[in-house]
Amino acid sequence: MVDPQVYANRYEVVREIARGGMAEVLLARDTKLDRPVALKVLSAELSRDPAFVERFRLEAQAAANLNHPNIVSVYDWGQEHGTSFIVMEYVEGSTVRDLIRAQERVAPAQAADIGGEIAAALSFAHKAGVVHRDVKPGNVLLTPGGQVKVTDFGIARAEGGSEGLTRTGAVMGTATYFSPEQAQGLPVDGRSDVYSLGVVLYEMLTGTPPFTGDNPVSVAYKHVREPVPSLTGSVPAIPAQLERVVTTCLQKDPLGRYQSADDLREDLLRFRGGQAVIGGAMTAQVAAVGDATRTSALPMMSAAGAATAPSKKPRRGPLVAVIALLAVLVAVIGFLVVSQLGGGDGGGTVVVTDVVGKEEAVAIATLEKQGLEVDVIHKANDTVAEGFVVRQDPSAGVKVADGETIELVVSSGVGKVKLPDLENDLYEDAARTLIDAGLVPVPTENASDEIDMGRVIRTDPPAGTRVAKGANVTVVVSVGPAPVTVPNVVGQDEFDATQNLARVGFVVQKTTAASSTVASGIVISTIPAGNQSAPNGATVRIVVSTGPELVNVPNVVGQFQGPASNTLTNAGFDVTVVQVPSTEANNGRVISQNPAGGTSAGRGSTVTITVGTGTGTTTTTT
Repeated sequence: MVDPQVYANRYEVVREIARGGMAEVLLARDTKLDRPVALKVLSAELSRDPAFVERFRLEAQAAANLNHPNIVSVYDWGQEHGTSFIVMEYVEGSTVRDLIRAQERVAPAQAADIGGEIAAALSFAHKAGVVHRDVKPGNVLLTPGGQVKVTDFGIARAEGGSEGLTRTGAVMGTATYFSPEQAQGLPVDGRSDVYSLGVVLYEMLTGTPPFTGDNPVSVAYKHVREPVPSLTGSVPAIPAQLERVVTTCLQKDPLGRYQSADDLREDLLRFRGGQAVIGGAMTAQVAAVGDATRTSALPMMSAAGAATAPSKKPRRGPLVAVIALLAVLVAVIGFLVVSQLGGGDGGGTVVVTDVVGKEEAVAIATLEKQGLEVDVIHKANDTVAEGFVVRQDPSAGVKVADGETIELVVSSGVGKVKLPDLENDLYEDAARTLIDAGLVPVPTENASDEIDMGRVIRTDPPAGTRVAKGANVTVVVSVGPAPVTVPNVVGQDEFDATQNLARVGFVVQKTTAASSTVASGIVISTIPAGNQSAPNGATVRIVVSTGPELVNVPNVVGQFQGPASNTLTNAGFDVTVVQVPSTEANNGRVISQNPAGGTSAGRGSTVTITVGTGTGTTTTTT
């Protein structure tokens, strides 16, 4: 039988789960914590690229910090057997891809629930500065209990950070779920994941993604240039409010989408609660041709989430177009006149610009450019990154006088929480407590004589310390007592051996065995053997000799010498023959034996038989 492959002297491979172009995923057993894990092993070809391996390591480290109920946890990273590997949480169940294949179309309520949990996972990652960039049904796992877990941040990268698993200008991901900016190789942010999640919602509701093609290039082209097909045109039963949500996700211009995964999640929750959704009132869309930065306003969305369609009467088309153009010109001229009249020193008014979500310096510069004063208040905030505007007063769109003061509330970062006492808690329970408190558990292991395996010894910082939300908390988990060297007690008598083993903390269990070479009461061997390591308090079995094995001696008196010798030899004895004068009747026969027949003697001991010769000569043979 071939021994299973083991990584890091800890992760024992059980079987292959999946295989892709970049890596294979294996089911393994963590022999230290006795739990199943998923082992993602980088392909041999990519493992030979030092730059790729380094990016693989950095992104494993980043993913390890994403501790959230809807994100598959990353436990460890290492290099072995000529490749690199990541150790992840093993999630039993299926994927959203399997769900779509099984049901063809997912019920709107279920699709919204799944989408909401995916959005929660993405929101957590985005707040940590990580964009997934490969959101697709195959990367969303469903546990048997219905929990949603997003996996495979393998091509994710930190916003504004290093390359991640892409090089400048490269496009990675799955073309079916590309955002337009991703398809063009442009910079992406969390809104790109919102678009991809919109594609996943579209596919769950209709059974097919919005764009398909013969090759990835043609699909990416459609994401950039073609309008998204109507959901209700494919499946009329889809609720209008849910179609409105998906349509907002799938706007070509990121400014037209939900500006955060949180916004999307909240609209999905509104839909599930029977409330009107917000998305889709007015959006901007990147022009399909010409300058990629040129935008055009889409028509006001109806309550059903669809844009108002132009009239189909051809004879009125030119007249309508002329009227619309004149209306736009009048609006522009009116705007310019109002701007000039209101922009002088004569006490005009200004429409306050929306600066919520902008960096503090940018927000101040924007408002001061409008001729407004700015007053900044810094407050802790658990959801908005430090240095970004949380709210403004007066709010955006309000007309105020020149020189009016606008109050900005700017996030000073997350608040602080008091670390709970987690000593002796199971690690899984402790990790959930920390996550619920907005903290990131980072497990490490240590031996302990007092704390059982798998339970928390302590945290760093210690319990009672106040730390910022989102901070890493090292959780020291017990692997049980430290190993102890087994004393070598072979050759000692039973009493001394037992005392010597018990003195260093072992429990002694005795078994016996016969031995023709070791005296009775002396230790023949131990399990584990002497000088090996075993857990403190473990059981050591000693094998004590009972001396030679006793065997019943056959009675061979009266038998001829040859058969008698064979009988004794077959019983496990050595035979010595003494020949003495005898009557002719006893010539060649056994007259006596020692030990006598029917008694017990040690296996391998000697039995002497006395054989008559019928003559006057006495001889001894063996």
